[in-house]
Amino acid sequence: MIQCEEVIFTRKSVRDFKPDPIPDDVLEKMIQAARLAPSFQNRQCWRYILVRDKKIIKDLALNSGLIGKVNFFIKDAPLIVIACADPAKSGTMNKQDYYLIDVAISFQQMMLMAWSLGIGSCWLAAFSESKVKSILNIPSGIRVVGLSPFGFPKTKTKLYTKAVKVFAGSKKRIPEKNNFFHDRWNS
Repeated sequence: MIQCEEVIFTRKSVRDFKPDPIPDDVLEKMIQAARLAPSFQNRQCWRYILVRDKKIIKDLALNSGLIGKVNFFIKDAPLIVIACADPAKSGTMNKQDYYLIDVAISFQQMMLMAWSLGIGSCWLAAFSESKVKSILNIPSGIRVVGLSPFGFPKTKTKLYTKAVKVFAGSKKRIPEKNNFFHDRWNS
């Protein structure tokens, strides 16, 4: 395993995957990392669907995009993880629903653990929740918060991946002085 600092500083979105399956012991560590995340009053509202079935992965790749087949690249991943939440198992504070935060923390822990073990991922938000729910038989009270392909990264990236990185501005980071203040806002 690599150290926490290295995991955080080197993690990147991966869109090109080798077909090799993720070993069960690696998947178990990813699951435990997600399971141990903090949550609103420790209610652990997250629910995950781990998809390894190639037919279902292909269906998600071709039919879950917000616009057309935008997620077609996930078809090559050996695992797709759908991060869901049961809002009734979370809470609201200061007019803010915490199920989104709970799942985001948990999913990020899963992704960081995966990266530390050589597995890439790519958080996706450009999906149709209703289509994903239909494909995977997700009950009406459950929310789909995000999904991600997981797999061993290919060393050579496709043209599509290069274009998406430019479009998404993956390398751009807002300067620290614009987002971090000391003692008071804009100080």
